[in-house]
Amino acid sequence: MEKSKLKSRNRFSWSPGWVGVPRTRDKSLLLDYYDSISLSSNMEETVEDLILIQVKVPDINVEKTLQFSRCSLIWEAKQQILAALPKELDEGFNYGLFLPPNNCKAGKFMDEERTLSEYPFQSTLNTIEMKYKRKVYKELNLDQKQLKQINSKSNQKKFIEYISSNNVEKISKLINKGLDPNFHCPDSGETPLSLCTRNPKSSRSILVLVNGGALIDYRTKDGSTAMHRGVSGNNYEAVKTMLDLGGSPNYRDGKGLTPLYLSVAGNTDPNITQVLLHERAVIGTQDLQGWAEVHQCCRSGLVQHLEYLLFYQADCNARNASGNTPLHVCAVNNQDGCARLLLFRGADREVLNYAGQTAYQVQIQCARRRFSAWHFHCRY
Repeated sequence: MEKSKLKSRNRFSWSPGWVGVPRTRDKSLLLDYYDSISLSSNMEETVEDLILIQVKVPDINVEKTLQFSRCSLIWEAKQQILAALPKELDEGFNYGLFLPPNNCKAGKFMDEERTLSEYPFQSTLNTIEMKYKRKVYKELNLDQKQLKQINSKSNQKKFIEYISSNNVEKISKLINKGLDPNFHCPDSGETPLSLCTRNPKSSRSILVLVNGGALIDYRTKDGSTAMHRGVSGNNYEAVKTMLDLGGSPNYRDGKGLTPLYLSVAGNTDPNITQVLLHERAVIGTQDLQGWAEVHQCCRSGLVQHLEYLLFYQADCNARNASGNTPLHVCAVNNQDGCARLLLFRGADREVLNYAGQTAYQVQIQCARRRFSAWHFHCRY
């Protein structure tokens, strides 16, 4: 009897600093105890490196208890929570982790580009909510009926018109009445903030919107943020304003691409690429074909963009899904300027792609094809 009790006690040895948290490293035993657990967590981490969080999702009336590493990004934690839910949320990318009001502090949505360690989580069980992103009303004395009237479809339509005409005064007036600027245009699926980036002189409008509760990471129907729209629209002023207001250069769109990637894929102003890199944009994002930012620069001959990327330590020998390096891409597209810059920065000219060819061999092959095409054109 004594032996069986001892065996049962060792099965779940309790951590002194964690209430009800099993210290076992066996995932199956942990799953017996929790509703579910983040499978991406490193089980070799110490107890002090882990956070136990109870997540409440009021929209589907679900609660989950999950374990995360303290160094995890909020975005990563959100993706793990979404994967653990029993049913899929409509517009899951526009749900955020919400810290409820506590100790006389107002509730707020957690910044998805920060880590869990940057928030005051305790060593015991913590509780947060996953809610659809909305304006957080702090000092507005309005009941639900009044808020519903202010956020009517007719007012939202007027608001979109004020955004399109860049009427800052009327935008500010509606926001001060209590309008939530986080909604989608029924015609285009855009948000007020993403529409605002279409205006050449948009800094004042963006400032009013963000100060009025617009969330920079609130996404359009296709999963893009206003930062992505500002970059795609080649609007340096809009991008710089959002970065100055705390926007991140590392938001991901529906395809997993960052604003930095779009800045080189769309041949935008080099200053946009430079300011994103200056704000610590992550380099090395790849599309489905494995093309990174340096490959896109070499395809389009964007020497200035490539110069900025290499200055901020981009990999000049990065490979895509075919094993091609930026030098291979320069050879295929006959981009001498980018090739010279890569060689000057130390690119390896002997790297083989998955077809067993160096960049020089690819260049010879492409030159022969171009000559054959030219000869055929001259002959006929």
